Amino acid sequence: MNRFIAPLAFALATLPLAAVAQDKMTPVNDPTTLTDCTECHMAFPAGFLPARSWEAVMAGLKDHFGENATISEANRLTITAYLVANATDSGAVSARTASRILRNVTDSMTPLRISDLPWWKNEHDGEVSKAEWERAKSPANCVACHRDAARGYFED
Repeated sequence: MNRFIAPLAFALATLPLAAVAQDKMTPVNDPTTLTDCTECHMAFPAGFLPARSWEAVMAGLKDHFGENATISEANRLTITAYLVANATDSGAVSARTASRILRNVTDSMTPLRISDLPWWKNEHDGEVSKAEWERAKSPANCVACHRDAARGYFED
């Protein structure tokens, strides 16, 4: 390795989680998912949750975090298939990113919110001021701080 590449390789290997897992996440590109999910909120990248979580979220649309988000069965199946195929543990995200996102999430856990993940809490606790949380109104409002979140960019 030449003298320029070695320091760069070391720097990349030691980047914080935000730089590895959050800089660019594949945004939702399925038309049905985009149409149905964005009626109420940003379409969250599937790579932020494991398949079992997306299956549980999509099975519970009648009580979707306190709202009735029922959609046609055909659309529910299409969206579920898309989310599961692109989930953190599906191979759609790099193994390194998946291991960081799912760190401390056991196979018996089925997180229903991205903000329930230890990785997410580590990234946001102490980093977001009280005023920023008040402005965002919800941890699910990614675009309040990450302006390009819908395009898959979550850097600060």
